[in-house]
Amino acid sequence: MQYSNGMITGEFFVGWGTLSLINAGLAQAKGRGGLNWWLLSLLLGPVATLLIVAMDPLVRKGA
Repeated sequence: MQYSNGMITGEFFVGWGTLSLINAGLAQAKGRGGLNWWLLSLLLGPVATLLIVAMDPLVRKGA
């Protein structure tokens, strides 16, 4: 984490936001709600990535 005069710099927020978008794409690829995972990723960051990668893809019946 980078600090400037005790404040987190903009690069941190850009990286965190990019990670949340990647997580939303991963979730959609596994058949899960992208918007829900995007919001969750904004709060959990790398922990949400771990959860998405560890979960099995959803199998939809009747498709």
